[in-house]
Amino acid sequence: MERISVESRAAREWIDVTDRVAQVVAGLATTPQAVLLFCPHTTAAVTVNEGYDPAVASDVQRALDAQVPQVPFHHAEGNSPAHLMTSLVGPSVLVPVEGKRLQLGRWQRIFFCEFDGPRRRELWVQPLG
Repeated sequence: MERISVESRAAREWIDVTDRVAQVVAGLATTPQAVLLFCPHTTAAVTVNEGYDPAVASDVQRALDAQVPQVPFHHAEGNSPAHLMTSLVGPSVLVPVEGKRLQLGRWQRIFFCEFDGPRRRELWVQPLG
């Protein structure tokens, strides 16, 4: 398994990690059929979405902000909304690989979603097959 270091600079930020994941895949000793991308944090996530228009990621984040209420939570750290957003987006994605190249749609990019930054994080890349 490979690990990619991700450093967020804002409380909520969508970071395009597609090229970094592609570099990891290209450098593998074998050619996997897919890679599992896993975010080992409870206040961050990973997803695939449109990357051509940067407004898409900010629109999705605004929609998440609207869905997660800012109410008093029992969790005392003050980052309960980040935990909820992580649950909505999810900790992992599976991306097909062919010939050591990620198989993504024309507009698709891989995003590391920070919901409790800024922080130094990791994204795990597990080759499969």
